Amino acid sequence: MADRIPVVLVAGFLGSGKTTVLNHLLRDNRDTRIGVVVNDFGAINIDSMLVAGQVDAMVSLGNGCVCCAVDVTELDELFTRLAQPRAKIDVIVVEASGLAEPRNLIRMVVGSTNPRIRYGGLVEVVDAEQFPDSSVRHSELITHLRLADLVVVNKADRVSAEQLAGLREGIAALVGLAPVYATTHGRIDPGLLFDEPLREKPRVAEQLSFDELLADHDHAVDRDHAEHRHLHDDYSSVSFRTERDLDPRKLIGFLEDPPPGLFRAKGFAAFGVADERRKFGLHLVGRHIVFEPGNWARGGSRGTQLVLIGAGLHTDTVLERLHDTVHIAPDPLDPRTMLGVWRYTPH
Repeated sequence: MADRIPVVLVAGFLGSGKTTVLNHLLRDNRDTRIGVVVNDFGAINIDSMLVAGQVDAMVSLGNGCVCCAVDVTELDELFTRLAQPRAKIDVIVVEASGLAEPRNLIRMVVGSTNPRIRYGGLVEVVDAEQFPDSSVRHSELITHLRLADLVVVNKADRVSAEQLAGLREGIAALVGLAPVYATTHGRIDPGLLFDEPLREKPRVAEQLSFDELLADHDHAVDRDHAEHRHLHDDYSSVSFRTERDLDPRKLIGFLEDPPPGLFRAKGFAAFGVADERRKFGLHLVGRHIVFEPGNWARGGSRGTQLVLIGAGLHTDTVLERLHDTVHIAPDPLDPRTMLGVWRYTPH
């Protein structure tokens, strides 16, 4: 599971800034190889031109939305081209048409038979200035937001602080547990969406941190625009490790009711259940949970190791809740306590 290539869907209404987000993902990382499927509505693939030359592999779909122009089999063919080992792609990003139906896109990725890919989440991009009006004219945008694993409120500098706060509060009420991330010029930290690859990298090409990138960019901008400022939310990661086994029911409760701002979780978990000696790989994106049993031990250690990533996570709260999932009773748990885990295990 850990070796599967995540497929991240980037959607949003016309003009929300999806291509700008994609361009920043491509430009602001130095080591991750990104394969892109660009889907345009219309015969001329303008968005493809905007990202051309910045991507390792690109499949451009024209004359309609990906969700209605291709079926699962055809989309699998595109993923096969990007996921072949010799391409060495780390993540696939599907930039959907502004008129695409996110629900169908999710079904296509989740329903894919390609064993080399996995669902990496739906990112919905919102225009902070235009969304209040456009969501009234197009009520389906509200439905799209409710499907999102992460909402990016773009162009945050075009509204007042009070308007932005009100918009984020309103969106948060709609999307529930999904983080709402405010930014300008489509700038979002790639680390929020996908991991830096583990392969060897030349030292001369070390990746700058997000803070360094922002500082460099802001310094250049401020020379010409003293009043200009960037609005962005820092993402954070929380690491949790314990040598004690977990109670699967409590861990499932944590994942199904995650702390505010959590977008991703990954790692390995060991459970204090009778006759259960395996460790379970865990991967969470938004509300999508996957467990995979296997021999995940590292260096003979049976313990649990988890990394949680999100926007505005409260570290102490996250760790306190995770510590509460530890099984502290001396006797092992009944195997039936694993039912929640099996519910999220592919068969």
